This record gives sequence, C-alpha cells and structure tokens, in this order.
Amino acid sequence: MPDQEQQPAAPKPRRRQARGERRAAQLLDAAATVFTQVGYSGASTNAIAREAGVSPGTLYQFFPNKEAIAVELGGRLLEQWRAENGQALSNENLALPLAEMVDAMVDPLLAFNHHNPAFHVLMHGPDTPGQVTDAFHLFHGAVLTRIEEIIASYLPSSPKSEVSRVANMTLALFKAGLDLIAAHPDERVEYQRELKKVLFRYLDPLLCVSAPESPDSPPQQSP
Repeated sequence: MPDQEQQPAAPKPRRRQARGERRAAQLLDAAATVFTQVGYSGASTNAIAREAGVSPGTLYQFFPNKEAIAVELGGRLLEQWRAENGQALSNENLALPLAEMVDAMVDPLLAFNHHNPAFHVLMHGPDTPGQVTDAFHLFHGAVLTRIEEIIASYLPSSPKSEVSRVANMTLALFKAGLDLIAAHPDERVEYQRELKKVLFRYLDPLLCVSAPESPDSPPQQSP
C-alpha cells in the first residue's frame, strides 16, 4: 500500500505555542506579585519561579533574566491600561459637572492601580530597568498631553504656559495621591476619597469659570 501523508501533526505546534503563552503569562503574574512585595531590586528570578510554582530552569526557557521579565510585564501593563482606561480621559466626560467628571476620570484609574500594584512599582521605582522607564515616560507624556487638551477646552483664552502649568500640577497631585494610597493600603478608600477632594478643590476655581469649549465634539482616543 502506498505511503500516506501524515497531516495530523500540524496542530501540535499550535498546542505547544498556547501552552508556552500560558506559562509565560503565569510567570509574568508571579513577577507582578514579587515586584509588588519586595520591589524590582529585591526580586530575583528564583523568587519569581518559586511564586509561579516552576523551576528556575523553566523560567529561563522563557526569559533570560529579571530585566527581560520586567520589560515584558511593563509592556503588558501598559497595554492593559490603554484597553481598560481608554475612555477615562475622553471628551464624553467633559459634559459632566466637575465633581462627576473627576469621579468618571479618576475612579477607573484608581481601580486599575489597585488591581495592578506592580504598575505603580515599575512606573515609580528608582531601580526599574531603563527600557521600562523609557516606555513609561512616553506613556506619561501622552497622558499629560491629553490632560492639557482637557484643560485647554475649559480655558481656551489662557496662554499655553498656564494650561501646561495646571495640567502638570493636576498630574502631580494625582501621582502624589497614588503614592499615599500605596503607602496606606488599609485606608485605601479613605485616601482615594481625599485625593478626589484635592483634585476637585484645585480645579474648581480654575475650570468652573466657563464650560468646555466643545463638550459635544466627537470623543478623542485617549492615551
């Protein structure tokens, strides 16, 4: 009988690839836990492997070192932030009263940081690898630009220097609030409430002098 082609082998690489992706995701989840617990410099590949329940050798099949893990995790967290918070800074929220607008914009961001504490650790850690900090700096710049656009829609006649100053102060207040929230996990809800009060009281006398310039304009893609 003539030989027949052996075609059933085709799906196997896909199964192996899917298993590999699940394993890599497992290792990144473990790294997020370890980075949150001890910081980037205090973490080790052995600790990450132990948290993931695998051997160090298995970890090295996917990542050559701790820095590569941080780079991959940082990229994943940034993509997740964009997917989950893409509408937080959209024009749709500009038609709301200021207190409601602060809630609509800040609550999703606070929730993301609460559920992904490694994002804060990597974004603000002094020992985070340069490739990760470079990506976060670009992200920070995009967020700041969007805040400037929002401020400018309320203050269309103000000079760019004032708009930039208000936007920088707003973002700095938010980041300072995140640091306090991270430092007081047992009082997270109370500190989140205080942060929103601070943002409202800072922005209220500045932005409530006029309505946004174009509240009904089509929503823009936020960073």
